[in-house]
Amino acid sequence: MPEENLTHDGRITDEALEAYAGRVGSELRIPNVFNEHASGEAIRKFVDGTGDLNPLYRDPAYAEASPYGQLTAPPSWVMSVFPSWVLQGLPGVHVLHTSTDWEFLLPVAEGDKITPHSTFKSFRSMASGLGGKTVLEIQEARYENQRGELVARAKVTGIRAERDAMRISGASITREIPHPWRDDELDAIERDIAAYERRGEAPRWFEDVRPGDEITPLVKGPLGLTDIIAYCIGAAPVKIAANEAALAQYRRHPAWAFRDPDTGANEPIFGVHYNRHAAGAAGFPYPYDVGSQRHAWLIQALTDWMGDAGWLKRSYAKYSGMVFLGDAVWITGRVTKTYIDEDGECCADVATAARNQRGDNVMPGNATIVLPSRERGTPPVPRRTGSEAASGGAGAGIPADADTGAGRPAGAESGRK
Repeated sequence: MPEENLTHDGRITDEALEAYAGRVGSELRIPNVFNEHASGEAIRKFVDGTGDLNPLYRDPAYAEASPYGQLTAPPSWVMSVFPSWVLQGLPGVHVLHTSTDWEFLLPVAEGDKITPHSTFKSFRSMASGLGGKTVLEIQEARYENQRGELVARAKVTGIRAERDAMRISGASITREIPHPWRDDELDAIERDIAAYERRGEAPRWFEDVRPGDEITPLVKGPLGLTDIIAYCIGAAPVKIAANEAALAQYRRHPAWAFRDPDTGANEPIFGVHYNRHAAGAAGFPYPYDVGSQRHAWLIQALTDWMGDAGWLKRSYAKYSGMVFLGDAVWITGRVTKTYIDEDGECCADVATAARNQRGDNVMPGNATIVLPSRERGTPPVPRRTGSEAASGGAGAGIPADADTGAGRPAGAESGRK
């Protein structure tokens, strides 16, 4: 069976766009809510799925002694509530999640319950190298805790494209996939991963940061099938089900699935991330990563660099190329500006990138980080946990004897009991 016949292909017709326009401004139903409760187990499964070893998210004793005062989730954990994007309308028309602009307002602590909301903001038809009709869609995601407080929001963009045009575009990819790694190259990647250091409990003071400073490079890869599975276990970016539960879904939404010609099993079109037939039917030569997964890697690099006493205020990333199974990425960043913002917080703007082994920047972006200050008395984490006054002002939540050196190696024990 030709792969182009595996899926239920939809068309972007004038009639479909007219109906689509009627949805603009609507609050969207979120069918794939996964984690609602920030249990220690849910947090651990998520960071296992992204590879993040920060004890702030794993070790209750370490977290209790941190500025947070208890086990907390990484900012990216809200992606596991739902990944910020709702696949809606235009059945059978492929979607590519192309960028997310995250704003993080409050921490998610162990025991919190998070409720997501999503609004269809706008769309427009646009010219594209994909061919056929293409739509750029914008949604807004919001995440509230059990007290009704907004903890995070995201402006999300995606491309909707007809799958036959995607196949034509995918056929133009000529590089060798999966990448033909040499043993010495793989050894070098694993050495870099083993040597990686996070800032951890040592504060990165605002006064010590200058434009031009580089964040510690974070290496991910080569991306394997288990990396995708682990992310699905921790974040479930779509509603994945098995057996009769899956069949019931596919009968309600036939465009969600295809029949795998090797096994005869129904598989979700989300299988583009781990199934070669699904990827081929969507126009790609090989399975590729999940956009939210890649952005979670970037957020790990930023939070590792800023340390436990910093706060990631914003992170924008454009998913400008695919990370195929077998690819590796090097996530980097450079401080472009330091300043005091309108809230009196000490900020550093960072230009970010993620380059694969071919040198392609597959995720350009930028971020704003709030850092603790020796001089100004505005500790960013206690300010957001409500413990600033009780903890004593400028150094709130920061050990009095904290040094300014780098954090311990990624695999080291916290030393706290």
